[in-house]
Amino acid sequence: MLDRRAFLTMGAVVSAAAAMPQMALANPGFAPRPSEWRRFEIVTRITLSGVGRAWVPLPSFSADDWNRPETNTWTTNAATAGFVRHPASDADMLLVEWDEGDTTPAVEIVSRVATRDRAIDLSRPTNAAALSADERARYLAGSRLVPVDGIVKALSDRIVGSATGEIEKAKLIYDWVVAHTYRKASTRGCGSGDVAAMLASGDLGGKCADLNALYVGLARAAGIPARDLYGLRVAPSQFGYRSLGAKDATVTKAQHCRAEIHLSGFGWVPVDPADVRKVMLEEAEGGLHADHPKVAAAREALFGAWEGNWIAYNDARDVALPGAEGPMLGFLMYPQAEVASVRLDCLDPENFKYTIQAREITA
Repeated sequence: MLDRRAFLTMGAVVSAAAAMPQMALANPGFAPRPSEWRRFEIVTRITLSGVGRAWVPLPSFSADDWNRPETNTWTTNAATAGFVRHPASDADMLLVEWDEGDTTPAVEIVSRVATRDRAIDLSRPTNAAALSADERARYLAGSRLVPVDGIVKALSDRIVGSATGEIEKAKLIYDWVVAHTYRKASTRGCGSGDVAAMLASGDLGGKCADLNALYVGLARAAGIPARDLYGLRVAPSQFGYRSLGAKDATVTKAQHCRAEIHLSGFGWVPVDPADVRKVMLEEAEGGLHADHPKVAAAREALFGAWEGNWIAYNDARDVALPGAEGPMLGFLMYPQAEVASVRLDCLDPENFKYTIQAREITA
């Protein structure tokens, strides 16, 4: 799929005129239920100001009941480009490398993904497969930024108290995170995901990669397998929640981290306490109180359900980019690039020039 000398402008790029339709309900609740699959096309375009390399996360996380990656294609004027994989998580990325002859480095990636709403009835166990011993060990282990011992373990023990059941412990942790954290508007991007630093500072503010990582760490410390999923909002909410969906077709800054826990008899269960706090801060001017009906509906639904207007890239943590000069990443959710061996700021798409657009495929 490589064009060595000419960057091809692909017709799949979405124009502003093709912005996704908004849906609003007069009295919106928030009650996702599995229904029809929806297919989305995501177009990522990157241009560099000098010779270097770029790493672009690709939708590679697969779950038969809610997230199905389909295809990834690209065009570029780079010397080389190809898939690479993070071995610890199977997260796929496109590695693109330009040489001195490439005066206007550019690449465009077109990804297609199918997704749909999720909802798990936690009153009715199913025949969900158990995790293997290796999977269980992986999703109970601590990571560089999210330990499961020390201050995290102590807090988890206080929250769950004498509770013994998985669902009870998981819900106690969920309620605690919703009640004791807050969405900090000044946090850059989705946050750093540094749970140890958050707890040590006593400041429990942040965004999704902080608050949901805190939930994952506390759950793992309580013996419940858990993981963060890193992805992108690709459409408005069909339940009328303006804070829980993409605003339009340009989704360059619409990254979002979600969480899952693995419960015996249920399999992987969706949770998203960070989005409850997002509703409280952003759904209405001046914010919403915890007992507002829109907050209550989101709080109830987001323990066991989420809306399929979001696609997952991966669940990778502690990512060393192949061939990189810069530091290891806490997680892989944004395009990354280096020019002259200097890592560019992925949260500054004006200077590290990239755009991401999404459209729903209806044909």
